[in-house]
Amino acid sequence: MTVRYRVDLSEAERGELHALTGGGRQAVRKVKRAQILLAADAGHSDEAIAATVAVGTATVHRTRRRFVEGNLDEALAERPRPGASRKLSGKEEALLVATACSAAPEGCSRWTLDLLAGALVQLTEHDGLSRETVRRRLAENDLKPWRKDMWCVPHVGAEYVARMEDVLDLYAEAPDPARPVVCFDESSTQLIG
Repeated sequence: MTVRYRVDLSEAERGELHALTGGGRQAVRKVKRAQILLAADAGHSDEAIAATVAVGTATVHRTRRRFVEGNLDEALAERPRPGASRKLSGKEEALLVATACSAAPEGCSRWTLDLLAGALVQLTEHDGLSRETVRRRLAENDLKPWRKDMWCVPHVGAEYVARMEDVLDLYAEAPDPARPVVCFDESSTQLIG
């Protein structure tokens, strides 16, 4: 038999959930969890809530349980998804891009995924990288080194790498409201205020 978790919201929690569902830009999953908690507080069954909010009954049960065993923030928050973490850091990805945009190794007419994976293993502390990891990172950066028309760095030297690392370190810093980082790279955005 499944344990039924009873949701009793305080006035403050109810107000917060109504504000969350009432408008503004929020993640869809967070809004749905808020709708589930409001409906559960009103006394609706899991099946009725699932049909109204367009989720499964397991999602309703899980949201109720997270609220009762934890708190409102825990019930609304997105938990980390399962899966392996990224193999390449930001600096290593930048190194991959720079390598892919450099001249192919001697004896080769172009870079292949296997060649790039091998080159990155030599340049980093990785024991091995799969060609699929390289393919995904290149696809994310919209790079196709096997094509002739592409954006390339003319010369990847020590000065280029040092400047690239300075920029990547800046982007990796924790956000500071007193010192915002604004990127003017290729986007036409009107800054007001």
